[in-house]
Amino acid sequence: MSFSFCQNTDIAGNNTEAGSAQDEEKNNPSLSAFLSTLVPVLLLSSAFVTLFLLLRPRFKRNYQPRTFLGSLRPQERTPALPSGLFAWLGAFSKIPDSFVLNHQSLDGFLLLRFLKIASATCLIGCFITWPVLFPVNITGKGGMKELDMLTFGNVVDKNRYYAHVFIAWIFLGFVFYMVARESIYYVNLRQAYLLSPLYAERMSSRTVLFTSVPQEYLNEALLRRMFGRQLKNIWIANDCQEIEELVDERDKVAMKLEVAETQLIKLANANRLQAMKKGGQTDGAPGAADEANAESGSVAAQWVPIKKRPTHRLKPIIGKKVDTINWCRSELERLIPKVDALQATHRAGNGAFIPSVFVEFFHQSDAQSAFQSLAHHHALHMAPRFIGVNPDEVIWKNLKMNWKSRVVRNIVALTLVALLVIFWSIPVGFVGILSNINSLIRLAPWLGFLNKIPAQIFGVVQGLLPAILLAVLMALLPVILRMLARFSGAPSLSAVELRTQNFYFAFQVIQVFLITTLSSAASASVTSILCSPGDAPNLLAENLPKASNFYLSYFVLQGLTISSGAVLGIVGLVLFRLLGKFLDTTPRKMYKRWSTLSALGWGTVFPIYTNLTVIAITYSIIAPLVLGFATIGLYLIYLAYRYNLLFVFNSNVDTKGLIYPRALQQTTTGAYLAIVCLIGLFGIQAAPGPIALMVVFLIFVVLFHISLNSALEPLLRYLPKSLEAEEESLLASEEGGSAPSSSDMDNGGPHDKKHNGFSAPGVQPTTKDLGPAPRKKPNFITKFLRPDLYTDYHTLRRLVPRGFAEISYDPVVERDAYYHPSISSQTPLLWVPRDDAGVSRQECRHSGKVIPITDEGAGFDAKGKLAWDEENARPPIWQEKIYY
Repeated sequence: MSFSFCQNTDIAGNNTEAGSAQDEEKNNPSLSAFLSTLVPVLLLSSAFVTLFLLLRPRFKRNYQPRTFLGSLRPQERTPALPSGLFAWLGAFSKIPDSFVLNHQSLDGFLLLRFLKIASATCLIGCFITWPVLFPVNITGKGGMKELDMLTFGNVVDKNRYYAHVFIAWIFLGFVFYMVARESIYYVNLRQAYLLSPLYAERMSSRTVLFTSVPQEYLNEALLRRMFGRQLKNIWIANDCQEIEELVDERDKVAMKLEVAETQLIKLANANRLQAMKKGGQTDGAPGAADEANAESGSVAAQWVPIKKRPTHRLKPIIGKKVDTINWCRSELERLIPKVDALQATHRAGNGAFIPSVFVEFFHQSDAQSAFQSLAHHHALHMAPRFIGVNPDEVIWKNLKMNWKSRVVRNIVALTLVALLVIFWSIPVGFVGILSNINSLIRLAPWLGFLNKIPAQIFGVVQGLLPAILLAVLMALLPVILRMLARFSGAPSLSAVELRTQNFYFAFQVIQVFLITTLSSAASASVTSILCSPGDAPNLLAENLPKASNFYLSYFVLQGLTISSGAVLGIVGLVLFRLLGKFLDTTPRKMYKRWSTLSALGWGTVFPIYTNLTVIAITYSIIAPLVLGFATIGLYLIYLAYRYNLLFVFNSNVDTKGLIYPRALQQTTTGAYLAIVCLIGLFGIQAAPGPIALMVVFLIFVVLFHISLNSALEPLLRYLPKSLEAEEESLLASEEGGSAPSSSDMDNGGPHDKKHNGFSAPGVQPTTKDLGPAPRKKPNFITKFLRPDLYTDYHTLRRLVPRGFAEISYDPVVERDAYYHPSISSQTPLLWVPRDDAGVSRQECRHSGKVIPITDEGAGFDAKGKLAWDEENARPPIWQEKIYY
């Protein structure tokens, strides 16, 4: 059996017996599989784009919410586009990417920049590799056909490998230059952004979070002695388990009361309208709604029998049935005073402390000094430290950890991630095998029935199905990885995203790329290796480049379907309409669905496209055609995210752009993999000259990379002291004043300094002319080669938001900023619809004795359906965003 199988195959594992045209097509499936993938994906993406063009002007809430939503400040909105089918494209193309930076977030702007830079890098790679490597590979006399002849595996003459070596030097060197250039760009942009008045005057920029604080340092007097007169406020984190449970119970009962009141008002209004249709009495009892001492529910009783009032059981099934409204009122009468008393106790500093402290300074520069200093003489105490933490992003449960618990949790989290990598290898490896079914059939002849499948369908199964299965499989990971990031002790949502980025990128590279590539290459050669074990090196060298065919399909799938599907957002549209129709039973729920915008999880968005870039770079020399598809795919994805960030998405987590340099560093993985892969392929082919040259190049890039990271690491974490006086001088000159003198800065105390860290507190962001650019506009090449001059701090500070918002805080907001939310949580304002019979007014009067409640801004339309004032879009429960 084994002998008969081997005699029908050649050294490359190809069938040597004459066969039908269909068999021949399947034995060289690269072009067929690619076209079979391209055609359905192209049709699907065309349908998505067409639907988007048709639905965009009709459903503005889903496709253009940032142009009009009242929950956004005017300066956060994007100008509306023309409503024509294609008329909006011109206006869309004229909006610069920097609009996202100025009106949304730094992270969103840098996501667009990463996609654009990645696409440009791949495009330059095409110009570098294609003119040389395509002719070398095509004429390599390896006997390959279709797309396979464009790969490294078609080259037989070892002397031709020098072309691959020197092109690898040029392109991979260019990749490292781009990483260095963009790192410099980010450092300068970060400094300009964080030193701008918009950010420098924020409370978070002046507040440092110390974790793992020893018990003896959980003392305000001791901390004030440690940090001196520069310290403004201290919040020692409390153990809030008891009050948190009470606040949760209070809010749960309050929302239950709101739902019950709304149900009662809706039922009364429906019965009243029904009575009107029958011509019955529709006027309420005279003065019933206006009598303060009228019996509770007397107006509603005219339309709703007592048995129909909202009720519930105190325990499921067996509990006593009670009137929901009356029960909730009595519970709130008990809970609200209890919560208020506990909140006052915690504010007075009488609660139990946990080992974390928020320290606010008068000035950003003082906060930076504390952040950069070693706070404690023992290792891992009062560390790690964090600056710029938004109170809304704090994960309070993780602040309870001491340094021992944090170390153990980190080890456990990393171990679980490693186990997940091993676990996920099995299904991902199976997907890789599916991408090369022909070789699988030769290995397992009982699968020969697959040869009876029509060639077109066979190409879809081999080309498209693995890519879809892989995408679905990887969609299961983000939730697990974020849970592990939280478990490891990350104290804020931004820290969780940064840690998730590392975890998810490791999964992407190992599972989506390496496991799939190796399993695909192995499945293509295992049969022939069994027949001729001595030829294993040659077989792997030949079939490893062939695995690139899978990624041609993968780039097509990602570039076309992801981009078109992202702008269409059909799932979000359907869920918004259906869930809103069936689940939004109160004005609050309607408003929240209407005003809440979708947000991106930076930790799981960046790694996907970083990995695509890594794949393109890794295959850039082995299979240069991948670069072309990567260019198109990444640029289409860029356009999709550009539209969504301008008109649809919001940003809920702010990493201050730190997600970007991590993505740049992770991109170098592709260069290292390309170098190692080439060294391995040259070794298999016994080509000592190319091996030596690539080893020399590897040593060079490693040394360059280490030097680059050593120089940039402090600039990614800290703000330089040297820019303090310079920023003040620039702000003063822009406002027509004079910069503070050195004596002012040396002698002024925390209360009489004329600057707020790196910006003057009295100087609000200005929209005045910034004056002439620091340097003349250079040509493209000069600007590209000298980022240190033409994207320096002075240039990029002109790009950051100006005149965006006035940073000021109400005394109560400032007092409670870094308290646990349960300590600062106010009793919620209930919001019910107003009806014509006066039921809502009486209910508000009686429930208002216990809890704040209003019926303004919501009511019923002519058909009796619940409605709220979308025109105003700022109902009673609206709260202005606080720029912490």
